[in-house]
Amino acid sequence: MYISESLFNTLKHNEEIAGKFREIEASILSILNFKDLCEKLLSEISGKFDIPLVWLSIVDESPISEYMKAIENSDVLRTQTKFVSGNRFQSLIAGSLRPILANEQLDRFSDLYPDRIPFQPGSIAIAPLSLDGRIVGSLNQGDSNPKRFEPGIDTTLLEHLALKLSLCLSNVTAHERLRYLAFHDPLTGLLNRGVMEKILNREYKRSARYGTDLSVIFLDLDDFKSINDAHGHDMGDRALKYTADTLLKLKRDSDIVARFAGDEFVIILPSTGKSRAEQFMARVNEYLSLYPIIMDGQPSEIFVKTSHGCASFMEKIADSAQGLLKKADERLYSAKTKKRNCRKEQRPD
Repeated sequence: MYISESLFNTLKHNEEIAGKFREIEASILSILNFKDLCEKLLSEISGKFDIPLVWLSIVDESPISEYMKAIENSDVLRTQTKFVSGNRFQSLIAGSLRPILANEQLDRFSDLYPDRIPFQPGSIAIAPLSLDGRIVGSLNQGDSNPKRFEPGIDTTLLEHLALKLSLCLSNVTAHERLRYLAFHDPLTGLLNRGVMEKILNREYKRSARYGTDLSVIFLDLDDFKSINDAHGHDMGDRALKYTADTLLKLKRDSDIVARFAGDEFVIILPSTGKSRAEQFMARVNEYLSLYPIIMDGQPSEIFVKTSHGCASFMEKIADSAQGLLKKADERLYSAKTKKRNCRKEQRPD
């Protein structure tokens, strides 16, 4: 059968394009972190297809948004990623799961553009990305040529790439969650005990080497069992989460907050003496006394109360990080015992 030279060249061109798509897919399928995945994808598409503008739009409320925003030291993602609200994104793509091509009235898509773009596109391609059936953003391409992404062009290969990228996002998200759980408490989001102990050991050695102070606070919730008994374990979980959020809100950037076990928390305060550590806890307890737990967006009648013990390196009361932590725990126990004794004395005969 005779095939014209024009048709042969077209078929050859299409096969070359398909081959490039396959190469991109192969290069991203084994990547298990967001930074490398996104950087590789954007650079590969730009390089293999000579596309001057390639970027990602990420839905702010999506499961991957938090991971993407946490990426540091990436000029590629800083300049080629745009976060947009879910409502705005849905209004722009009209719920479509298939790639969108446009070369007219492109200003309507400006909310998807990176904050700084080198030129105003003449045409763009928007390929929605999904995670577990939920749209989380889009892979976008732009060119100054209005014909490059002219509506009506076959988008099968781009749609296939978006599908593969969506699968990669699912794999990376699952991997990141597992890695997150290895270091964090799943209820409060705080660092877990194992990570805390490593950090405390590091900070103790730093204090010993440079002669700087270090304070450790061991705290737990007063009458936590009564919260569970009277209001249920869901409220107990809220109390723990509320306490964690309060500690994170009031701490300095250099301070470390971790959930130790049950209703027990540990705060590590580098370069901080005992008096300043006690001042921190005074602020925490004042805040908790003024603001009750929030339920369904409204303040409840349940206030969290805490007891704590504090130990500092310069007190010279421990010769190890674990010894310092144990001393703070002993002081917590003493504080709770003192509170119980005071309550007994205040009870009427």
